[in-house]
Amino acid sequence: MKQILIAGTVAFDEVTTPFGHSGKMLGGSATYLSFASAFFDNHIGIVSIVGNDFPEDFIKKFTGRNIDITGLFQSEEHKTFYWKGYYYENMNKRDTLVTEVNALAYFNPVIPENFNAPDILVLGNLHPGIQAQIINQLKNQPELIVLDTMNFWMDHAWDDLIKVISRVDLIMINEEEARQLSHEFSLPKAARAIMNMGPKYVIIKQGEYGSMLFHPGGVFSAPALPLEVVKDPTGAGDTFAGGFAGHLSYYDQIDVEALKNAMIYGANLASFTVQDFGTNALENITKKEIQERLNHFVEMTKFSLQMKKHEV
Repeated sequence: MKQILIAGTVAFDEVTTPFGHSGKMLGGSATYLSFASAFFDNHIGIVSIVGNDFPEDFIKKFTGRNIDITGLFQSEEHKTFYWKGYYYENMNKRDTLVTEVNALAYFNPVIPENFNAPDILVLGNLHPGIQAQIINQLKNQPELIVLDTMNFWMDHAWDDLIKVISRVDLIMINEEEARQLSHEFSLPKAARAIMNMGPKYVIIKQGEYGSMLFHPGGVFSAPALPLEVVKDPTGAGDTFAGGFAGHLSYYDQIDVEALKNAMIYGANLASFTVQDFGTNALENITKKEIQERLNHFVEMTKFSLQMKKHEV
């Protein structure tokens, strides 16, 4: 059983989409990451902070999935991070209506002793200085360090971001972020430039179009499952990353083939997340439903290449 340490936010989200209004619900990168990873046979711990308004019922959502919350600090003086957003008709565009940083502004991560030598470290979207603090506390070098980031840190913490990128094995970002980080429009060129910053692997997320893995030997493209209904895209990227990391716990050696398979498992779980608000889908789907949808992914990507003699 591999140990996965996840660092990120545990928060309150509230969203409005063409399919309705969520009300205040459980959210945050560490939440989606850990809930998705928990579907696999591993030992998961989170490092995050919540406020004095965080309910016990939400705490039980983590412990009920055997997620270790020793590293989840609860502030007695401040409220929980809160984000409110509005999604437009095509669901690819959203506006942030409210951001209340609250307790997150005082986050000083402390890795519990029982998680200071994880096999896999996943650094969810946080200030890169905090991400570096977490790496600094590790007793041993993990098999894989995965990092997520966003445009905001490229604009406001560039130097810290470049330093932490140089210390990770894999970075996950979307197309817009890849172009801004690399100053390249072509995604292959962008990925190559980012790999030159330190990571061995780059995964560029493309939303409803899937994702691409760039590695020293080439590129792999993983599809997203076409869905008739998407209710709430919030947390899809973190679910993808959590399922990705969780599936890697099945491998003795993390190589390109393992990463390819993990991408499909991550995309599979993310396809459930977007079909309901918040973490509702992750809380209610069964392993049988996950396997059935995984079969759809296999069928969708399977083909037999037949070529005429004059075509070779």
